[in-house]
Amino acid sequence: MNADNYQHIEAIVLNLSLVVLFILLGLAIHDVLKKNNVPLIGKVVAYGVLGLGAAGFVAKGVIQVFYSASGVS
Repeated sequence: MNADNYQHIEAIVLNLSLVVLFILLGLAIHDVLKKNNVPLIGKVVAYGVLGLGAAGFVAKGVIQVFYSASGVS
């Protein structure tokens, strides 16, 4: 295996582990909010922050794809 294969495998594993991490964070937040009877606005804020964090990683991935397609390293 050459270095390019390792980079592709690293990228795939990183993305999958981030997806699993955000799922686990969502489940943990859901459990804490459910047990503590948090009002609706608190739930919206908590899930909004988690969603914005996930959206940031998605945006980073999209930007990387566009940069690598245009030749920028």
